[in-house]
Amino acid sequence: MATLAELRAKLAEQDQRQSGSRESDNAIYAFWNIPNDTTATMRFLPDGDESNTFFWQERQMIRITFPGVKGQDEARPVTVNVPCIEMWGETCPVHAKIRPWFKDPTLEDIGRKYWKKRSYIFQGFVVNNPLEGDVKPENPVRRFVINPSIFKIIKAALMDPEMENLPTDYTSGTDFRLTKTQKGQYADYSTSNWARRERTLGEEELEAIDTHGLFTLNDYLPKRPDARGVEVIYEMFEASVDGELYDVNKWGEYYRPYGVDNPNRTTSKPTVTVSAETSKSVEEVDTPVPAKEEVTDTVTGEPQKSTAEDILAMIRERKNAS
Repeated sequence: MATLAELRAKLAEQDQRQSGSRESDNAIYAFWNIPNDTTATMRFLPDGDESNTFFWQERQMIRITFPGVKGQDEARPVTVNVPCIEMWGETCPVHAKIRPWFKDPTLEDIGRKYWKKRSYIFQGFVVNNPLEGDVKPENPVRRFVINPSIFKIIKAALMDPEMENLPTDYTSGTDFRLTKTQKGQYADYSTSNWARRERTLGEEELEAIDTHGLFTLNDYLPKRPDARGVEVIYEMFEASVDGELYDVNKWGEYYRPYGVDNPNRTTSKPTVTVSAETSKSVEEVDTPVPAKEEVTDTVTGEPQKSTAEDILAMIRERKNAS
């Protein structure tokens, strides 16, 4: 039988998973904080899920902003990051609504505001670390939240026939050199590239993999919303567009801004908060505006199905009934 201390530790671990908070393991490497004109060398590793063809997982999030929180600080803007269900091959009601906006110049800017932001979850070692004050965790296998501009560099090299081996191979893999410079007021990573020579993992690195194992990257994607969760996302989107305050009593059981408490603590419904891994790192790293040609894309490449219209109609009927 487990001791009380073991039981408490297990409950604390479950609470962390439910809230999305994974800050305590210090596994996320905040490369966006490295000084300008420095290079962090990384060695990517395979996904712990061997069924994943890639060594990353793509994440698609929608940022829903509010001017404040109803009944709390109503003058401090907050952002709720929610998953876009196109990540699972479904039709997103928010994107079904905003796609036509890009045909209207007066609505295009607000459409971009709610367009999904992509990021990519990788894992691996930090071989050379210019980040001052970074505390190396007990498990040296770190996670990286990579933005689309850096991902394009990674992908381009993978498609290059001169790269003969997988960069994640333990004996003939290749390190990635991530270089940060400044372009105007924004960080620029365009000079990042792969090392010219292959490198076999060192004894300490192999021992770390053997001791700690590899992360299953799918575990660090947001939870897939149920039908009600999709409705809540669209309700928040509508309220945000209308300039309304975030209502924690209405939506707090599903999605909350980071740092906002849930008043409905007695409910058995698990609350999905936005962890630093989901908010701060993606907010600082991800590109704020999608490419223009990206706007017309759908998950399947086909015209939108009636599913989105059905969802919107159901939400409107529920609102009218109330």
